[in-house]
This record gives sequence, structure tokens and C-alpha cells, in this order.
Amino acid sequence: MKIVSWNVNGIRAVHKKGAYENLSELSADIICVQETKAQISQLNESQSTIKGFKSYFHSAERKGYSGVAIFSKSEPLDVREGMGIPSFDIEGRVIAAEYEQFLLYNVYFPNGKASKERLKYKMDFYNEFLKIVKKDVENGKKVIFCGDVNTAHKEIDLARPKENQKTSGFLPVEREWIDDVVNNGFYDSLRCFTNEGEKYTWWDLKTRARERNVGWRIDYFFVGESIKNNLKSADILSDFMGSDHCPISITLDF
Repeated sequence: MKIVSWNVNGIRAVHKKGAYENLSELSADIICVQETKAQISQLNESQSTIKGFKSYFHSAERKGYSGVAIFSKSEPLDVREGMGIPSFDIEGRVIAAEYEQFLLYNVYFPNGKASKERLKYKMDFYNEFLKIVKKDVENGKKVIFCGDVNTAHKEIDLARPKENQKTSGFLPVEREWIDDVVNNGFYDSLRCFTNEGEKYTWWDLKTRARERNVGWRIDYFFVGESIKNNLKSADILSDFMGSDHCPISITLDF
């Protein structure tokens, strides 16, 4: 089974660029997208569906902002929107699909760069989300979560760590949260297979950073201890175009 995660930076924009056709060529069973920037009522059928997939959306109350979606070849046993916390759920950042083999969360984590208030919002979101997935694990769920985490974990995960020590997305408090994720039994899927650097998932558009590979690895798949042995590969699809992020993927054996 192959799962793909991609921050599309506008689902209507990537559809217009023909990226839906390219997604179909990835041979994925589940496609998780973040930052859809659309409510379902704003999308026509060709924008809200991918041929051969069932689609599930959780959108922000504010139009043109945030939003997540899951496209799945098989129908999940259950689909949940949000975390049950109104102050977070109005931004449409979490959707979960449960299958026989695992519980999958697709998450667009907040960005903390705008202000101290948004950084606090981000950290509060982080902490509440970790509580939820820890409880799921305690209840016997095999948890996978993926998406745009909006933080680079280690110095190896961005091209210019020294210049970004005081930038949200690489602050000690943000990186420590990922440490907490790992310490609570979740594995960074890519690092299960490689410790190589220069593997990034986001590049600044304004500075044409992608051409020079001056990027950040801020998109992740985390897998719980109970499903780690099913993990067979993890990849960054850096040649896939259409957004300021590239897709990432994992392959699982069941």
C-alpha cells in the first residue's frame, strides 16, 4: 500500500496545472493533501475528485484558507474531521480516516511566523494533537500521521540552519515538540531509511530556491511503533511540480 502526502498550496491551482493527472501516475492508494484553500462548495466535480478515488474534505470556515482532504481508493471504515476543539477546527486542519490496518491522520499544522500569537496557537495545536494520537495508541490504534508539520526537525533538515535559529519553523521549542513525538514512539519514516542531507520538501518561491535546492524538510510521515515493521519505504518526490512543496510517500506491506 502506498500513501502520498502533499501540500498543494491551493487545490484549484494544482488542478489547473494538470497535477491531478500526474498524481494518478504515482500509483498511490491514498493521497493526503493540505492547504486546499477551498471549501467544497467552491469546487466543481473535476476539482473535488480524482478518478478512481473517494474524496473527503475538511475545510476552514474562512474561504481561500487552510483545508485538508483525503483521496482514497478504498472506502475507510470511518472518517473524522477536526480534533474536537473549535478554536482549531474552524481552520480545517485535521482529517482522519480509519482503515482495518491503521488510523491515518492528515494534518496541516499551523505556521508560527506571523506573530507571537500564531506561534502560541501553533504550539497549543501541536500539544493537543500529540495528546490525541497518544490516546489513540493507548486504545490500541495503529497510528500514522502525515502532512505539513511546518517545522524542520534537525539541522540536516534545512539548507541554512545557522541563519534560521530564530525563525519560526526552526525554533528550539518547535523542534523539541518533534523530539516529543519521537520519544512517544512515533518514527520519522524517512529517517528509518536514510540519514542523508539535502532532502527537502519546501522551497521559497520568491527567491527561486528550488532551482538551487535551498530548502526545508517540513513535510513528514510519522508511524507508530505498532506499525513500524510494516513500513517498507519512504520517499521525497522532489521532481514532482505544481506547488512550493513536493509530495512525500510511504509504502506499507500488509
